[in-house]
Amino acid sequence: MLNIKTFVFNPFQENTYVVSDDSKEAVIIDCGAFFNEERKELTDYIDKNNLKVVHLLSTHGHIDHNFGNNTIADYYNVRPEVHKADAGLMRRLSEQALAFCNYHLEYDMPEVADYLNDGDIIRFGNHEIKVIHTPGHSPGSMVLYIADEDVAFSGDTLFMMSIGRTDLEGGSFSDIQKSLLRMIKELPDNTKVFPGHGPQTSIAKEKLHNPYIR
Repeated sequence: MLNIKTFVFNPFQENTYVVSDDSKEAVIIDCGAFFNEERKELTDYIDKNNLKVVHLLSTHGHIDHNFGNNTIADYYNVRPEVHKADAGLMRRLSEQALAFCNYHLEYDMPEVADYLNDGDIIRFGNHEIKVIHTPGHSPGSMVLYIADEDVAFSGDTLFMMSIGRTDLEGGSFSDIQKSLLRMIKELPDNTKVFPGHGPQTSIAKEKLHNPYIR
C-alpha cells in the first residue's frame, strides 16, 4: 500500500510529497520547506511515522521545489537527485532565491547525490519509480511515475487544467507541448497526477479539459 502525504510549503504554495509504503521506506519529492515551522512539520511527520528516508527527488531545479534540501541532508543524510539537464539550475539555487524572492539563503545547499536520466528506475520499499524526462518548464523537468499504483508526480510540467510557465531560464513552449503529448500517450487515463502546485488531477481529466492538451 502506498501512502502519499502532501504538504503545501513556502510563499509559492509548492507541493512537497512524502511517499512511503508498508516497508516504512520513504521518498521525499520536491522538498520546498522554507520556514522553520514548515521544516519541523515535515520532520515531525517523518519521525512520528518511523519512516526511513531513502531518496530526495527534485522534479526540477527551481528554488521553490528545493528550499528544504539542506534539512533533509542534515537530518537524514540524504541528498537530492535530479535530472542531469538541470545540473546548472541546482548549482544556482542561492542565486535563484535572490532573483525570485530577494532572499539571501543563510545556509548552503547540499550537493546533488545523483543525476538522473530518462527511463531510470528508482527503488524504495516495495515500489519502483520510473523517470520520464519532460523538458519545457526547465530543461531537466521530469515526471516520476509509479506504475503499479497508477500515480505520477508531474512537478511543474502539468497542473490541473494548466501547465508550468516556459518563460524562465531554459524553458520552451514547444518542448513542453512535446512532453505533454508524451505523457498522455505513455500514462494510462486512470493515472492520478500529483502536481508541483495546486490540486490533484488525472490524465483522463486533463485530456478532456486541459486547453494545452489537444
